[in-house]
Amino acid sequence: MAGVTAHRAVLGDGRPDLPYARTGRSGDGPPLVLVHGYADSWWAFEPVLRALPAAVRAYAPTQRGHGDADAPEEGYLPEDFADDLVALLDHLGIERAVLVGGSSGGVPARVVAGRRPDRVAGLVLLGTPALLADKPAATALWETVRTLEDPVDRAFVEGFVRGPSAGRVAPGHLETLVEESMKLPARVWRETLRGLLETDLAATLTGILVPTLVVWGDRDPLLTRADQQLILDAVPDSRLLVHEGAGHLLYGEDPERVARELTAFAAAPRG
Repeated sequence: MAGVTAHRAVLGDGRPDLPYARTGRSGDGPPLVLVHGYADSWWAFEPVLRALPAAVRAYAPTQRGHGDADAPEEGYLPEDFADDLVALLDHLGIERAVLVGGSSGGVPARVVAGRRPDRVAGLVLLGTPALLADKPAATALWETVRTLEDPVDRAFVEGFVRGPSAGRVAPGHLETLVEESMKLPARVWRETLRGLLETDLAATLTGILVPTLVVWGDRDPLLTRADQQLILDAVPDSRLLVHEGAGHLLYGEDPERVARELTAFAAAPRG
């Protein structure tokens, strides 16, 4: 198991400063870069980071507006998060990485994979929606989020964080996720979800030619097997792993298994 250290990336050029966690030793192979989802922070991946072997180098940034990252007034479309991700790779001196997107964090990750394949050695999508605007739960969430005001109600945040779990996330980790989500201003909740709902997510699946691993929990209350099949059909070099009994937060429910799967995927020969 590896130790986790916290850092802060000053990207410059008008971009927000982004906290990030790092684990593992420097090596010749491409590192893992783990991208959290809506209203999360790098802490969403803390159990996975700790479960990775020390030989695996991994980074987990917090996206703009989330956690302790800078929160600019605008710029919350998936392409904005994707541009930040490329800027972070530049800042860290990473030529190519295996991008790992958790939940909606897989959207900016796959945008980078499709637009900048020279920077991506592989793509892992952990409980990532193929589409979002077609899902009743997402549209119902928008009806609440669009009216949020500061300070955001804690009961809403707790329901948002705890609802998608299949009940196998450690209580302490869930509490950390709630505290991290409480850091988002209402406008970031609103504009980030607006961006996800108004973006043509099907288009973000086109042009991805890198090896791709799709991981899905079969008790996910948000994403169906058919939704995941849309990703598999759109991405030529992709395959599916199913976590039986896991919900939407599978990387919090099965961190040791996810760490093993990421390690094996990153070690697989690729061009």
